[in-house]
Amino acid sequence: MSIADEKYVAFTTYTGAGVAKATPVWIADLCDGSVGFVTPSTSWKAKRLANTAKVTLQACDGRGKLRAGSEPVTGTAVVSAGDYGRVNQAIKAEYGWQRTMIGIIAKVSKAFGRPGRVSDTAVLVTLD
Repeated sequence: MSIADEKYVAFTTYTGAGVAKATPVWIADLCDGSVGFVTPSTSWKAKRLANTAKVTLQACDGRGKLRAGSEPVTGTAVVSAGDYGRVNQAIKAEYGWQRTMIGIIAKVSKAFGRPGRVSDTAVLVTLD
């Protein structure tokens, strides 16, 4: 099974001091040796990529608990607002109505004064 086949993946980035920080994300196979996900450009996972592009992906549950027996996969990540549409379509194809509902909830939250929660950028990970 490929990391791209996992429903949830712990996406690990690193702080400026080198401390690992993992966040569960949905990913989609981009059919070019890379995977991707969408996130707000203001998210910490996107901001931490300025420290280092090296990341680790590992199968997990929706709360980020690593799946027993799963192996970490390394890669190089970049933030790309220009790829948002392509990656968002791949996520929608993979996660269907769940992705649609997350988008609706984020837009409603923004309408009620919680800005910065709407996904507006893509993170592309080239797997090692």
